[in-house]
Amino acid sequence: MAEQPKLLGTLPSPFVHRVIWALKLKAIPYEFIIEEDLTNKSPLLLKYNPVHKKVPVFLHGDKPVCESMIIVEYIDEVWPQNPLLPKDPYERAQARFWVKFAEDKGTPVLWRMFSSKGEELEKTKKETLEMLQTVEEHGIGEKKFFGGDSIGIADIAFGSVVYGLEIIEEALGEGAVFEAHRFPRLHAWIKNFKQVPIIKENLAERDWMVALFKNRREALAGSA
Repeated sequence: MAEQPKLLGTLPSPFVHRVIWALKLKAIPYEFIIEEDLTNKSPLLLKYNPVHKKVPVFLHGDKPVCESMIIVEYIDEVWPQNPLLPKDPYERAQARFWVKFAEDKGTPVLWRMFSSKGEELEKTKKETLEMLQTVEEHGIGEKKFFGGDSIGIADIAFGSVVYGLEIIEEALGEGAVFEAHRFPRLHAWIKNFKQVPIIKENLAERDWMVALFKNRREALAGSA
């Protein structure tokens, strides 16, 4: 019997959840190894991701795969059931385009929104509005999900960004950027995404995440 794959990560990380969602959507059994303290990284993490020293790390046998969306695509190739990437080459290219957009434009604003204040925070909010507007106008269209009627790889990429943004905005307690009247398509999409049973069962608990981010932001401000 083949050894179960392992996922090295932390529950608060939106990027770890991308991998969890992919594994659950494909019904792949795995072992979750929790990295308790990323300020004191374990020998296991340093061994298997010596370049970036970050989670998630996916272990298939003794082979490590790093970076969340690279892991998701690897999982999709190794376990072809419930595919996350379309078969059609053009549609596959479009899905990869929006994954790259999420990585290049969406992921960076999460950290800056969380860590900045004053003028820098206002600048980040403006960049976030522009990023969301682009996805609203060109990404979703009239579809339920990025690829149509079922969750695909682009939904996984943006699901972590938008859910993370909702949590950070609540933790900040300031004027929201991600408002329903501004982004009706994105709001309908994230609602559909979070209502899919496998996603709903494997979302980080919102109140816990908000409290955690508030505490971390206060600690960050105190150390500045």
